[in-house]
Amino acid sequence: MSEGEEEVNYTSVVFKAGNNPPPAAKRGEETVYSELKVQNETKNKDSAGHRRFQHLSCCLGILCVILLGGIIGVCVYQNANLTRDIQNLEDQLCNLTEAYNVSESNNKNLSAGVKELETQNQELKTRNQELETEKNNLTQKIHNMTTNWNELSISRAQWSIDEYCKQPGIDKCKACQKGWLLTEPSCYAYNNAETANRKTWKEARKDCKGKNSDLAVAHNPDEKEAISTNSFGFNGFWIGLRVVNKKWKWVDGSDLTDSSWIAAPVDGLCAVLYKGRDIWSSVSCDKPQQWICQQKALSLSV
Repeated sequence: MSEGEEEVNYTSVVFKAGNNPPPAAKRGEETVYSELKVQNETKNKDSAGHRRFQHLSCCLGILCVILLGGIIGVCVYQNANLTRDIQNLEDQLCNLTEAYNVSESNNKNLSAGVKELETQNQELKTRNQELETEKNNLTQKIHNMTTNWNELSISRAQWSIDEYCKQPGIDKCKACQKGWLLTEPSCYAYNNAETANRKTWKEARKDCKGKNSDLAVAHNPDEKEAISTNSFGFNGFWIGLRVVNKKWKWVDGSDLTDSSWIAAPVDGLCAVLYKGRDIWSSVSCDKPQQWICQQKALSLSV
């Protein structure tokens, strides 16, 4: 049935009159109506099937649209992910490129540093060879100086023996050299020089050093008494005591233990011994004075 056509329903009408069979004409009408009824039912069935097909087609169309939308959505999502992955890869590539450039720059710097170190190493090797040569030269000089010192020591020993032993009219060696006075365990030389030949404290010590001795020291009352016993005259004698860093110190490096022997220390002052005085005087180290040298006495024990 085409669109726009009205659906026509036919109804079969059968007239019955008691139990009498219908005449032949009526039976023909009944047949005609029966055929029309069958055709109408067939058409109704075709129309319902056609509607069902339309519904099914519509559902399929909607399903296709949904599937197409889903496919498009998936494609768009995957495209977004791919775009993001591509951007990440590009960022990683940029980072790797930058890292490579930094590494290349560091490599160049390291190469330059290695070359500089090699140059310095070569310079150090050259310097080491020079130092080795200097060391060998110094070793040789030390050997020569040692030899000369040994020869000088032998000569000084012989001189000492001569000084102690070879004295006129003496058959055996003495504890002190000629001109030195013995007060066990030391020998003392009192240098009572004239005014013009007197020396400052440093000059006096230098003179004693040249005689294998030093300015006299006294660590206890016995030694203090020993250096004053043989002193003479009214002029003072330098002894080995001076002020160092505001402290009285002996020439052997020890401190003065009895502060009652001399006045309080003042920088630039040295100790002077006067005959008959129990207390030492503190005088400017630059003032010329007489001096007392001291050395250990020769041991004569056998």
